[in-house]
Amino acid sequence: KDVKAACDSFKKIEGVDECIIIQTASRVEIFTVSNVETDDSPDARREEGKSLILNKIKATWEQHSSLEPNDIDHFDQILEVYKGDDVYTHLLRLACGLDSVVVGKQEIFNEIKESLANAKQAGFSGKILNKLFESVIRLATTIRDSTGISKDVVSLGDVAIRLIDEKAGLDAKKKVLLIGTGESAAMVAKTLNNKKIPFDVTSRTIERSTNFSQILGGKPVVFEEVLAGFDKYDIVIVATTADYFLITYDRIKLVMEEKKKGTIILDISDPRAVDEGITALPGIKLLFRDQVAEIYEESVKARSGIVPAVEKIIAKEVPVLSATMKRI
Repeated sequence: KDVKAACDSFKKIEGVDECIIIQTASRVEIFTVSNVETDDSPDARREEGKSLILNKIKATWEQHSSLEPNDIDHFDQILEVYKGDDVYTHLLRLACGLDSVVVGKQEIFNEIKESLANAKQAGFSGKILNKLFESVIRLATTIRDSTGISKDVVSLGDVAIRLIDEKAGLDAKKKVLLIGTGESAAMVAKTLNNKKIPFDVTSRTIERSTNFSQILGGKPVVFEEVLAGFDKYDIVIVATTADYFLITYDRIKLVMEEKKKGTIILDISDPRAVDEGITALPGIKLLFRDQVAEIYEESVKARSGIVPAVEKIIAKEVPVLSATMKRI
């Protein structure tokens, strides 16, 4: 929720000397310098596990996150822990864009640089993390330039917004609604932000919408209020993973029957979340994921052939980086 406050709390854990946090729409990465135990850590609920640094880090993470109770119960199932050389490999893959939702995307690289700058300014990082991040940034810049993995990268959000702009025109005066808070919705939100287009965001719970908006912008709105005021939107982008129709003829019939201006709805959900029956209502133009998928998949395919070359370079650089870090 507050990266600076979280970094401060991690630094207060006995045995943790440095900390840098990278937070994006789809991940939170916490890098610490500490005397982390080399063996597998016992269950934090057991007495012998509570005092271990790794479990203290987990507990602090939970306190500073917006995780819902069900997510906290399954936290260990989604948490990945890296130590030693695995950290160098992971950070290099991240900086080169291999582990991004959109392979090769420049955004994560920029966020790594920004996280380092913020940690330095606040005094949360030190000579070890500073050296590691500076080395990785330098290497990733060379790898990206030499392989071309960042060239002509487009996200699903880029293609979706381009299609809408072609079909209906897109500017800051249009009332835009984004339904969904997952990876596809995050890509759309980033593109809208880049184009400085304001938007409302909704999900099945207002908590998810609020958490999403804190990182990716948008005004969170209760889903039931969205349905009741559906007629005020000019553009609706649906990007969910729901296994049922969220938008149906019956749900929006009354509010849409008297609408004078048209509404364009793009459903990029998989499976579809908008019932085609709504096209019987006046002024509604419905577009589906198929109309953006082909362009997006061509972009993904073009870069997939570059990935092995990037991985090969990383494999050669990690031992060199490891030797450098051991000399500090």
